[in-house]
Amino acid sequence: MKRTAIGLALVGVLLVWVISRLSSPVSGQAASEQAPHIGEGGLPQFQKDPAWPKVPAKWKVGHVSAVSFDADDNVWILTRPHTLPVQFQAMSAPPVMEFDNAGTFIQGWGGESGPGYQWPSNEHGLHVDYRGFVWVVGNADGKSNNPANLPNDNQILKFTKAGKFVMAIGKSGQTGSNKTEVLRGATGLRVNPKTNELFVTDGYGNSRVMVYDADTGKFKRMWGAYGHKPSDREDRPKRSAPKENPWVAVSEVLQQFASPVHDVEISKDDLVYIADRGNKRVQVFTPEGKFIAEQFVGLNSPFGLQARSIAFSPDQRFLYVGGTPVIYILNRKTLEVLGSFSTGEGAQEHPPGHQIGADHKGNVYAVQAEQTGADGKSAGVGAYKFVFKGYSPAAK
Repeated sequence: MKRTAIGLALVGVLLVWVISRLSSPVSGQAASEQAPHIGEGGLPQFQKDPAWPKVPAKWKVGHVSAVSFDADDNVWILTRPHTLPVQFQAMSAPPVMEFDNAGTFIQGWGGESGPGYQWPSNEHGLHVDYRGFVWVVGNADGKSNNPANLPNDNQILKFTKAGKFVMAIGKSGQTGSNKTEVLRGATGLRVNPKTNELFVTDGYGNSRVMVYDADTGKFKRMWGAYGHKPSDREDRPKRSAPKENPWVAVSEVLQQFASPVHDVEISKDDLVYIADRGNKRVQVFTPEGKFIAEQFVGLNSPFGLQARSIAFSPDQRFLYVGGTPVIYILNRKTLEVLGSFSTGEGAQEHPPGHQIGADHKGNVYAVQAEQTGADGKSAGVGAYKFVFKGYSPAAK
């Protein structure tokens, strides 16, 4: 009996410690309404809209790689025309397309290079910033992710909403690894309205966060996992671990972002969230690169594509993390994984979730860059809207 009592006491102490850890907010700034904790219910519920979006019938849509929103809640998607089968490429939709919230097509542009810039060979990231500028980045690196067989996508491109070229950061066709002026396989972008700084996940080759002045393109700072100095790809430890102590090698690997670090989002309370897809985790930083917290998702999933993208609910109580075959719902403050919802039918290998976003009404959008049947018929457009339907009942 004495041993049983001691064991129960230890379990009680452990539970108190775990609950206190989970209940501690990521930052000291308290939200006006706190998100629920594990088991309390009250989670956002969604229903897929089968009619969204309405792409003009004259076009075929290739893989869709990114989604973003402007101040009017119009939805912008980025597509990859070169992923269409050859017989459909003459009918390809423009890579940048704008729709209203109901899915009605507004405009499309892009796809051609111009003076001072190369249009990406493999479109990957899109962001419409607080001033209405549209940012585009590609991730072609040598023979990797290079369907148009162009020089490396080392540029960040800035346009007006009408598609007029404004600025390029970097120069296409560059080689090299961990240099401040060379991007290798960049993936996601966000502009911080408070500082007018552009945050970029430089993701497949360099696996780091880059920060630039959004007006001049001047490099300001960079960091890797846990705020460490990022290592070149060839200098990172390998995932193969010794049998006698595998956790040593795992620990060393986790000290760097994996390939690819895939997306970035910035909260209203000045926290930078990074989707480290290769390591199935989200890491949180200050805008200066100081590490705050992390959370792993989908570690028991047979699918490797987890922590692919990040979005917030309108009140920023919830953090959505794109995974496979689900989108995870987290308490944004504590990073508790509260639940998830499916983005595909059955156990699809590549359901929507390559990049996700949420509009001002709470609807969640997911796009799929690995879409099969890229003729725009057999597998849909590759961009999907999940309509917010309220919250699940609270648990007693």
